[in-house]
Amino acid sequence: MQTPLNRRGFVKGFGAAGLTAVASAPLVRAASPNSKVIVGVMGTNGRGQAHARGWAALPGSEVKYICDVDKNAVARGIKATLRAQKKSPTGVENFQQMLDDKDLDLLSIATPNHWHAPAGILACKAGKHVYVEKPCSHNAHESELLVKAARKHNRVVQMGNQRRSWPGIVEAIKLLHEGVIGRIYYSRSWYANTRGQTGKQTKTKTPRNLNFDLWQGPAARQPYVTNLVHYKWHWFWKWGNGELGNNGVHSLDLCRWGMDVDYPTRVNSTGGRYRFNDDQQTPDTHIVSYEFEDKKTIMWEGLSCNRHGINQSGFGCSFHGEKGTMTLTSTGYTLFDRSNKQLKTVPGKANDGLHYQNTLDCIASGKRPNSDIDEGHKSTMLCHLGNIAARTGRTLNCDPKTGRILNDKNAMTYWSGKYAKGWEPTV
Repeated sequence: MQTPLNRRGFVKGFGAAGLTAVASAPLVRAASPNSKVIVGVMGTNGRGQAHARGWAALPGSEVKYICDVDKNAVARGIKATLRAQKKSPTGVENFQQMLDDKDLDLLSIATPNHWHAPAGILACKAGKHVYVEKPCSHNAHESELLVKAARKHNRVVQMGNQRRSWPGIVEAIKLLHEGVIGRIYYSRSWYANTRGQTGKQTKTKTPRNLNFDLWQGPAARQPYVTNLVHYKWHWFWKWGNGELGNNGVHSLDLCRWGMDVDYPTRVNSTGGRYRFNDDQQTPDTHIVSYEFEDKKTIMWEGLSCNRHGINQSGFGCSFHGEKGTMTLTSTGYTLFDRSNKQLKTVPGKANDGLHYQNTLDCIASGKRPNSDIDEGHKSTMLCHLGNIAARTGRTLNCDPKTGRILNDKNAMTYWSGKYAKGWEPTV
């Protein structure tokens, strides 16, 4: 493993005074049909291992770096890569080392949420393209900045809501846009799981294999505690976005895409931490409704501690129109007429490689990817608004052109996050 940069050297990449070197970096070469896109994967304790295998398996890309603040995760990421390519990637602790490599073309981000947008913004400034897991940001302000960074530096930035590249889902949305069920006025979505207790958090020694300071990255510092790393950070506002941002973003993206809407005019939220009495901050039972212009509504239901979701399934969404209904599973769809008679079922098939390949194709062509960051930002914004409504306990009135909350200063205090000094992301 290469020697990691010290924190001071890394922070220079964030603050306005230290952006000169990164911002002036030349844009990456245009990928030619005979060249490979060189990839660095950031965050390989969980989802990032699928990134490593996915990029390595494609003939048009090569994984050169595996980056994680946990030495054990680096080893797992390298092992995952070698399942699909012969050449072993280099393991690093600090992702700035990857950005300093002029040969790197793409940063693939699978870190905790609080790193998604800051890392993506720095990558754009360094002239790298970006594949970033959902949600594309930890707060709404970061999401706006990531869109600006992608446009300013003319980078391909794709969010990892991979269903936008799966044929069965693409076919379903095409039919909806063609009017197969007429004018759509309502869409609902859901996610159901049986997660256990988060438990109580207590201060303890940081594991020797973990650089917790770098794990915290742009976030305001705190001591290491139990029940946080590597997954339960999802359920604490400082790091995660709850089930709504963890899995709700997938189905809400499908709802928004199928209904052809952008930002809501009103957002309502109900729910809370109902199942267990522990330190978890985010809801385990959550219902959010979104009203849009032209008499359209989207609803999301999240059950973290009961797997019996709508239609007895753990994931899905439905569209209700003047001529009928369509339900989407994770990969396909079923079409019904107005009388609920089943007309057609397409099971579909999952294939994340299609989403990775679409990213490579767009790097070569200069086209926008299937889940371009502007679309990813809008779907992620629904999650942020739903969580803000939950945290304030109030109905939010929003600007349908920007998604910004109107006439509620308290709610807007959740629009951005709190950062460690010198780590504030800027474009």
